[in-house]
Amino acid sequence: MPAYKYTLKNGKTMWYANFYYTDWTGEKKHICKRGFSTQREAKEYERTFMDQQNATSDILFSSLVTNYLEDMEHRLKPTTMENKRFIIDTKLLPYFGRQKVCDIDTIKIRKWQNELISFRDRDDKPFSQTYLKTVNNQMSAIMNYAVSHYHLALNPCKAAGSMGKSKADERPYWTLEEFQKFSDAIMDKQDSWIGFQILFWTGMRIGELLALQVKDIDFEHGTITVDESLTRLDGEDLITAPKTESSVRVITIHKELQEEIKEYIATLYHVRPGTRLFTGRTKSFFEHEMERGIKLSGVKKITVHCTRHSHASMLVQMGFSPVEIAKRLWHGKVTTTIETYCHQSMDAQEKIADRLGKVERGEESGL
Repeated sequence: MPAYKYTLKNGKTMWYANFYYTDWTGEKKHICKRGFSTQREAKEYERTFMDQQNATSDILFSSLVTNYLEDMEHRLKPTTMENKRFIIDTKLLPYFGRQKVCDIDTIKIRKWQNELISFRDRDDKPFSQTYLKTVNNQMSAIMNYAVSHYHLALNPCKAAGSMGKSKADERPYWTLEEFQKFSDAIMDKQDSWIGFQILFWTGMRIGELLALQVKDIDFEHGTITVDESLTRLDGEDLITAPKTESSVRVITIHKELQEEIKEYIATLYHVRPGTRLFTGRTKSFFEHEMERGIKLSGVKKITVHCTRHSHASMLVQMGFSPVEIAKRLWHGKVTTTIETYCHQSMDAQEKIADRLGKVERGEESGL
């Protein structure tokens, strides 16, 4: 694995890698890469490049990751890829990057898991159980990729066992009274106020809200069409389809919300069908506004996404069935609605106990 040096016009000595390899089609190709400050860097470039061509489990984990991400990039959304890269760069590569895939066994996986489980931040807080589960799933996905495409005999993550939980503990949500207190506190910013009205009364996701255009609001039929999602990636707005195919939907809204949206649109400048309702606003803006409103109103702290949970929880309290709620939120499966939203609040538990007491006392029929 030789490396070669050359001299720049200013007299500085540099190094380059020069080698041949056979690509996946069987064609022999030539690589010449200049610009390395040291012989070691040039050799390392060739070593890494050749390792990435290696279709066996003898490949370095870092090289496997490079190939895995290049493959997934054609199949996943940019936002999904960004999340994957962050987890891989911060939670996987620091531990396994320089190891060969075939050398990563269950003991190493368990030690890695234990380090993450034991981690505490400056405020002595651990990673959440759902985050630990997500990180573990990502590691397992990469090792499954190695099993399928790099002749790895077994995925060590499966034998090591999982960590974390797939479902979070019961999520906080606002009652109608809490939401109204919050709304009163942010009325000084019209776009913030109407944005949270739409989120709370429709169960819409924040990315779907940010992507809304005037043409999506049908005042004649009282509906909002949700067929796009907006997110910020590398400082630029990125428009994608909603989270899942089933997320493309038409939401019916009540007359009061229709009038509030209509009044807000009337304040926008040079309104056209393609005008976005919240041009220039981002998820961070609404997160900041939520923090401000919570501080001013004194209601409990929740996340922006929990307004969707609040909407669903309110529908549960109103007596709507999981099927009806699933159609409203456009979950692919009713089981998603049941597992995610149909928890029993303390109020509901008390109502159940009260009704059962009446049945036992003969004040109400149990049938």
